[in-house]
This record gives sequence, C-alpha cells and structure tokens, in this order.
Amino acid sequence: MEAEKMDENEWKYHGEGNKSLVISHVQRCVVLRFLKFAPGRNLTPEEIFHHLKNIVEFGKHIMKLYLGENYVHYGEVVQLPLDFLKRLCLKIQSERPESRCEKEMDILSGYAMCLPNLTRLQTCHLVEHRPIVCIEIKPKCGFIPISNSVSKEIKNRVCRFCMYQHLKVAKGKWKRISRYCPLDLFSGNKQRMHFALSNLLQEAQNNLKIFKNGELIFGCRDYHNSLSDLNELSHHLKTFFFPANGLISGPHCTRTVIKELINVITMTLLSTTENYRASDKRPIPILQGRNYCEASHVSRELLRNGKHSVECSGLPKGCILHKTLQVQMLDLLDIEGLLPLYNRVEQYLEEFPEERSTLQIDGPYDETFYERLKNISVEDDGSVEYAATKIHQYRVAMTAKDCSIMIALSPYLQDECSEQRSVVTASQSRLMYSVSILDLDFKPYDNIPYQYKRDSKIVNHYLKSIQAKEDPLSNFLLENEECTLVLQKV
Repeated sequence: MEAEKMDENEWKYHGEGNKSLVISHVQRCVVLRFLKFAPGRNLTPEEIFHHLKNIVEFGKHIMKLYLGENYVHYGEVVQLPLDFLKRLCLKIQSERPESRCEKEMDILSGYAMCLPNLTRLQTCHLVEHRPIVCIEIKPKCGFIPISNSVSKEIKNRVCRFCMYQHLKVAKGKWKRISRYCPLDLFSGNKQRMHFALSNLLQEAQNNLKIFKNGELIFGCRDYHNSLSDLNELSHHLKTFFFPANGLISGPHCTRTVIKELINVITMTLLSTTENYRASDKRPIPILQGRNYCEASHVSRELLRNGKHSVECSGLPKGCILHKTLQVQMLDLLDIEGLLPLYNRVEQYLEEFPEERSTLQIDGPYDETFYERLKNISVEDDGSVEYAATKIHQYRVAMTAKDCSIMIALSPYLQDECSEQRSVVTASQSRLMYSVSILDLDFKPYDNIPYQYKRDSKIVNHYLKSIQAKEDPLSNFLLENEECTLVLQKV
C-alpha cells in the first residue's frame, strides 16, 4: 500500500468485534483491521506492532498447520499515514453501532493488519463483476467435555452454548434463547445440520451473518420479526438459486429459497477442497463423549418419540468442520482441569520470572511452539513444562471454538472460468464457492482465571434456570425474597 494513494473515501466500514474494527476497500479485495481500546488505555506503537505481528505469526505457524493453507489467510502488518487514519476514523465513526462505540479505534500507532476480504470469492478473481453472497457462521464448540475434572454433571449432558444462552438472555444481551446447538451442526448428519442452520436463520444473534457483494444484508440484530427478515433475505438470494425469472413466486418463495440456501451451506461445510492425506492429520483424541446435547430441540423431539440415541453420521476427513473440531478437542481437560495447571505455572513464574519466555507464555508463535502442541499426553508428571503445554493447547482450542467460517458463493459459468474450480450444485443452479476461516487470534494466557469464573457463572445460572422451570413456586419465592409465609389455624 503506497502512502500517497491512501484515500479515506475508498474505504468503508465493514464491521467489528470486541477487540478490533475492520474496514474494506471499495474496489480492491482487501480489508484493514485495527485494534480497539477502551478510552484511556494507551499502548506504545511498538507494543501494538508486536501484538499484530503475533496474530499474523499465530495464524501462519500454528492455525494454518492445523486447519490447512486453503482455509487460513493470515495477512500482514502494514504501516499507514497518521493523517489518513484520522480522516478515516472521522469518516466511519457515524457508521459504527452505538453499542460498539465504547472502545476507540487505534489511530495513533499507524499499524494495522491487511487481509483478503473473505466476503469475496477466494478461488477465482474473474468474478468481481458478478454477484457474490457470503455466509459467515460462528459455529462455537462442537463437543461435550469428556474430562474427569468436570465437577458439575450437567456439563456432561448439555453443551456450553446452550447453557450460555440462558445467561445472555438474563443479562439482556439477546431477547430470546436460540434453538441452535453446535453439536447438531458438527454431527455430520444432514437432518441435524439442516435443523441447526434453520435455527441460526431464525435467531442469528452474532453467530450468523450474510453479505451480498460485501454488504451486510442479514444478521447481527435482535430481530423483531424474523419472518420479514427471511422474506427480505430470500428476495436478495432468489437469483442465486433460481436464475430463471418467475420460476418461483408467492407465499412459498421464501421457504423454497431458504431451503436451497441451507442445503448449499451444508454441502460446502461437508466438502473437501484439498487432497486429504493421513500424514496431514494431527494426533487428536477421538471424541468419546455424547454426540448430542440434551438441550438441543432435535434431541428433545427424538427422546419424546421414544428414541434414546441421536444419530451421528460423522464428518468427512478434511472438511472444514472436521478440521475445526479436531483443533477444538485440544482442550482435553476443560477449564476446570486447566486452572490448577495455570496456578502451577503462576507459582513457578513468581519464583523464576525469567522463565516466562522459555515457556513461551507470550509467544513467539513459531515452530518450537507448534512442536509443544503435538504432545497430547494426559499423564501429568507434575512438571511446569507439562502444565504450560496443556495451557497452550487450551488456548489454541479456544481460538477454534471462537472462529468464524466464511462461505462465499457466486454463479458459475463454465465458459468463463475454464480452470478447475470448487463448484456446488443446487437444484436449479451451479455455484462456485470458497471456504475460509476468520477470527483466528491467539487467546491471552492471563485470561484463564476469567474463563474459569465465567464457566462457573454459566453453569450455575443454567442450573438455577432449569430448577426454576421445574419448580415454579421456588422461582416465585426467589423473585420475592422478602415475602413472609403466615400459617393460620383453621
């Protein structure tokens, strides 16, 4: 990027998370990602550069090796003119959601990450003049803990996502509990996957977004009328799945288009875009726990009909869900089993603070760090090295639990792109597609105690919620703690 060519009017607000803000170029297929901070928190330009460089190195040397180079785009750190950044910040400030404005975009360091725009097709650069739709899914954790360290039995039956929904609604973050369950999506069973995707479309929260030509057209809102939103979405997508005008219309149009969308998403999630080799597979333990979550509405329906097991068809090796689940399962101990190991490391570092770099607590995220991750021994020898390894594996697993999968689709014309492409066939159309993974930042070591407290809060709130449903009188008394029960003689 040449400094003299930086024009803030060529960039537009793209979106943001808790720690970063993204803008995209109007013409070029790139985005810039900036760190965000609470007012008053100042990091030096050197610290920000080091942090961004660590994100790039983590993606390049760790996540790419686990997930595959076809899926991971780690980008590069770039330095930009400060006057351009100030103008850009003023330009996009009015476009930011009010709920996100409590943190400020970093414009003082001059550093940002430059990445490909993953809402665009990554496998063919000749389709920019044709419409492109991109589905962003944040699938979350796809398995139930199997660790012996789990203290609350409910964690062996109900997944974290479904439990966390109750706390989020209670706090007012969302108005309704989502019926989506990650274990249904990761099951590999198409019926369960369709059910999961249908529920994401009904209650997207921040787990589903859909872009058309780079513009957000669906998701990231607490919907007041999901039916009207789906009607609008089907209007946007109709030409992708039914190119012939007038082919479908009337009240069944929305249902037909959404059904096609769900089917295409399922096929791309189960597809393999690279030649899978057994040597590429990292030694991840086989999932031995439940293949379903008791809070899932699929499970409830089957159990209601007298079926006591939920089918799990399994995921094809090499598909994006299989790869993501493998990395998630580096979390062998659950946060409850990890905290004692964190305390062991902390106690050791209090006595030997110079060993922090030797244990690679703050990186660097290089080949040595990756070699540590390959040790999946579950036998604790009491060493600080064992504890540090399990902590690193947990942090990588947490990254995979919080990543986003990007599926870009564009109409396929065989005579226009002659080389081999990834193509998915719908009922009345063919679509080129690319699958990528986003949000692969490393998780901070110092965040582990917070994760433990949050886990306890989620589980305890869920237990209270289901107890209140089972015992309405108990719920009434909890809400009216000052009430007095008076017994009178009859």
